[in-house]
Amino acid sequence: MTIPDELLHVVRADEPLAPLVWLGIGGPARFLAEPVEIEQLKQIYQWAAEDGLSVKILGGGSNLLVREAGFDGIVVSLEAPATSGLAIEGNLLTVGAGARLSHAVIKAVGSGLGGLEHLVGIPGTVGGAVVGNASAGGRDIGSVVQCVRVLDPDGSIRTVSQAEAGFSHRKSALGGLSVLDVVFELEQRDIKLLTKRMQKLWIARNSALPVEHRRIAVPFVDPDGSPVRELIQNVGLAGIREGNVSLDHAQPNYLIAHAEATSDECLRLIERVREQVLLQTGIDLQLNLKIW
Repeated sequence: MTIPDELLHVVRADEPLAPLVWLGIGGPARFLAEPVEIEQLKQIYQWAAEDGLSVKILGGGSNLLVREAGFDGIVVSLEAPATSGLAIEGNLLTVGAGARLSHAVIKAVGSGLGGLEHLVGIPGTVGGAVVGNASAGGRDIGSVVQCVRVLDPDGSIRTVSQAEAGFSHRKSALGGLSVLDVVFELEQRDIKLLTKRMQKLWIARNSALPVEHRRIAVPFVDPDGSPVRELIQNVGLAGIREGNVSLDHAQPNYLIAHAEATSDECLRLIERVREQVLLQTGIDLQLNLKIW
């Protein structure tokens, strides 16, 4: 299968994915696309439809586990300016899906706009955060979303309202759609007070990271009212290890991939934890990690 001529300069074949994800695990993508304009993204979806190729959007790679077999389709990165820009008009912040969530938080706080500062320190892109309805401090990102622009598989662009996005606990109805950008409706607040709050939250969040935090991921979603960290500690699984993969002793909500770790080891450890937590507490832990 050949890359269309008009996409040769933005698509590479057989591209390793392990260096692009936090866990550092996984095989290659059949194709890796890095479009620099929306029209190219449309062309990528058209190519995929014509040749029967699956498409995945690669965000920051912080909540992604790639199997050693890789992904037999097109992986799309949205880091280019056309899909990662930030713009403010009044109390509205428009952010491209490929922008880092941390950049959106800093932009909002620096402009005296409140509503995103509680998300400081959460890794990943804005698109991924909105699709997964990222939350912290009891407030989720969906609560300040005004609308989301998405690209449908047929290449058409439409706007999804907050209500249509179906935000609920750590999920939305946007899964499977290609998010282009998000409009946040924020509140005017004092810049100094916002900055101080953001800095305190940043310090607190960084202090909670494992000492060994180069190849980590958060495998599970916190159930309502029951932090995963406490659940795992209470059932005696802090520090549990499967081959070259373990949960951190002090912060067992983090999975650590040690040298030579594999995706199968990650999956076995995750399943062991889910089984024990369900057996001892009756709580069925849901995955935060996306598995490719």
